[in-house]
Amino acid sequence: MWRKKPPTDEEAAPYTHSMELVYSESARRREAVELSDLELTRAARRGDAVAFEALVIRKTPTVLSVARRILGDREDSRDVAQLVFLRVWEQLDRYDEKYSFNTWLYRIATNLAIDFLRSSKSREKAHGATLHLVRAKEEATAAETSRAAEEVGLARLLEQASTKLSGKQKAAFVLREMEDRDTREIAGILRCGESTVRNHLFNARRVLRREIERIDPRFLVRRKEKP
Repeated sequence: MWRKKPPTDEEAAPYTHSMELVYSESARRREAVELSDLELTRAARRGDAVAFEALVIRKTPTVLSVARRILGDREDSRDVAQLVFLRVWEQLDRYDEKYSFNTWLYRIATNLAIDFLRSSKSREKAHGATLHLVRAKEEATAAETSRAAEEVGLARLLEQASTKLSGKQKAAFVLREMEDRDTREIAGILRCGESTVRNHLFNARRVLRREIERIDPRFLVRRKEKP
């Protein structure tokens, strides 16, 4: 039976070269994981696609988190996340290394989420917006069940109440209460003064409280009565 001859030394070179390329690419990806945000950003600026890929993988959970909390919709947040990283790629040369990369990224993600929220498509979905403050545990103990039910109730109230917030109010509230950003960083993200951030937070909390009282007046009473 005829059998194909094994490659000669001269013919083996292309195979070896391909394997070396694959190994080299895998090694670079492993190395990229260990680099800092700044190192990855600088490499991406030089056109290093592997570095940018590592940056995207590292920051995707953060971008999805803030986008979903502002928009309240999983699919919309994914669309916004794609736009965010496209914008990051386009504007890498504008990133000022004096500031944290996360602050710059939050600014882009927040602004795009607010723009999306203002669009006609997002306004049609406004009633489905939610802040997702809590998630009930899948296996709650008997003692936790009552508390989990209360938190779910609060989340539903916030889902309705948050539709009354402006884009900037919701962004400030999400960044402070859910992303645990301080006032100074939020000011940098929203490109406003710290006093403006405090004003957005004050108004957001006031609006949420007013709407919760309107939707379910007994809820706040129950909260006060708890020891």
